[in-house]
Amino acid sequence: MLHFSRLKTALILVVTALGILFAVPNLLPASVLQHLPSWLASSHVTLGLDLQGGSHILLEVDAAALKKERADQVRDDVRRVLREQKIGYSGLTVRDTSIQVRLRDANDTQAAVTELRKLATPITNSVLGSSTGETDITVSSGADGQITVSLTDAGINARIRSAVDQSIEIIRRRIDQLGTVEPTIQRQGADRILVQVPGLQDPQRLKALLGQTAKLSFRMVDQSMSPQQAMETRPPAESDVLQSSDGVPYLVEKQVRVSGEDLVDAQPGFDQTSRQPIVSFRFNNNGARRFAATTQDAVGRPFAIVLDNQVISAPVIREPILGGSGQISGSFTVQQANDLAILLRAGALPAPLKVVEERTVGPSLGQDSIQAGKTAAFVAAALVAVFMLAVYGLFGLFALIALAVHVTLMFALQSLLGATLTLPGIAGVVLTIGMAVDSNVVIFERIRDEAREGRSAIAAIDKGFSFALGTILDANLTSLATAVILFLLGGSGPVRGFAVTYILGLLTTVFTAYTLTRLMIAWWVKWQRPAKLPI
Repeated sequence: MLHFSRLKTALILVVTALGILFAVPNLLPASVLQHLPSWLASSHVTLGLDLQGGSHILLEVDAAALKKERADQVRDDVRRVLREQKIGYSGLTVRDTSIQVRLRDANDTQAAVTELRKLATPITNSVLGSSTGETDITVSSGADGQITVSLTDAGINARIRSAVDQSIEIIRRRIDQLGTVEPTIQRQGADRILVQVPGLQDPQRLKALLGQTAKLSFRMVDQSMSPQQAMETRPPAESDVLQSSDGVPYLVEKQVRVSGEDLVDAQPGFDQTSRQPIVSFRFNNNGARRFAATTQDAVGRPFAIVLDNQVISAPVIREPILGGSGQISGSFTVQQANDLAILLRAGALPAPLKVVEERTVGPSLGQDSIQAGKTAAFVAAALVAVFMLAVYGLFGLFALIALAVHVTLMFALQSLLGATLTLPGIAGVVLTIGMAVDSNVVIFERIRDEAREGRSAIAAIDKGFSFALGTILDANLTSLATAVILFLLGGSGPVRGFAVTYILGLLTTVFTAYTLTRLMIAWWVKWQRPAKLPI
């Protein structure tokens, strides 16, 4: 029946009103949004990279560096195990992904192999979390006490997958602290990460933030010889020559006294005496304890703060630092201090990332895309309006009102969900305009069919809506299933953006084309009591 209860009518009107309310902020300038409540002012659609411009970077995990770091870790573990078991050895070397060691006594081979195999870690399935039956290293022995510890391909691939997963989260934390809106950060293939930051027009700064591993360590400066002597001859076995950003060499001990992993906070600021930009940091309990012990034992000695094997500061410890906090100074600019604080707060990347592809989309190109999308939407809406009014008259007007609400609800839902509108998303809006009107065409033609069979105007309208519902639901459900699959398997941001817009359009189509149009026609019938149909 065309009769609507008061509750059902109220629900339809409330949904329509809320849709208009949450869609309106998309049309208001920033000066007006400032005076609106925060919950409403934040309700606006975020434009994608192709619409407002920004930076696009494709990163790749440095597999070679990851292999080398893992091989060095295994070498250190082999050295530790053999020393703990008091097994003599010589010639401990790393060759690509293999670690070779020769035992002084071949009779210790079996005992050494047994202990070294305990270093192997089972590899788990990344999806199911179950063991694959493989390990990350294998241990084999040869004649004359020769032992080879090899990294397996499965272990290396598992570490690359893990590095990508960790890097995505760290990259997200770094970019979020830039204050940008809705960055796209997603895996591409096995070892690549796609980063798109709409609105950021400085790709060099983004590269600097993402390209740094940001492994921070606090080490003592070795004063047994000068850096120049170490470079001319050979540095001590437990020290390395590292340089600062301006090329000054330092002889730094390899032993890490305090690791950046113990940092809990880092904030940019200004030194109270020199007024130069600095970075203040704070350790957790473990870091504070180690930092205090180190500074107590090394008063009067220089202390190197090393970031990615580069000395950023080497102050002399004047007195013990017991509070678990300190500051880093190094002739920073304000932006450098802010970026360093971001890097330290977000944490270190598990492996270096290489820039494979980079590009910047200018805002003018984005504006051209928006204008083209608007033109397409207006042309489509105008043609649809002319057709509906010419063919269906008053009912066509009802359909156009429902169509306007349909588009409004789409943008309201996108605003509430925080979805990003891309150029393919605009194409989705235009496509659903046609689909929404198509649902009305199905209803109106069914009404005509019922009228031709001799039913009264009210009966024809009621039967037309009832019989058309099944067709509309079937068509939209099959399209919805396709859109969901497109969203889940589409991969790239633009494809998923189209899928999101398409899904929202399908949901609002059923509401506006059937429910809202039916309510308007029910009001018209109640008011006019028509003897015949206007179509």
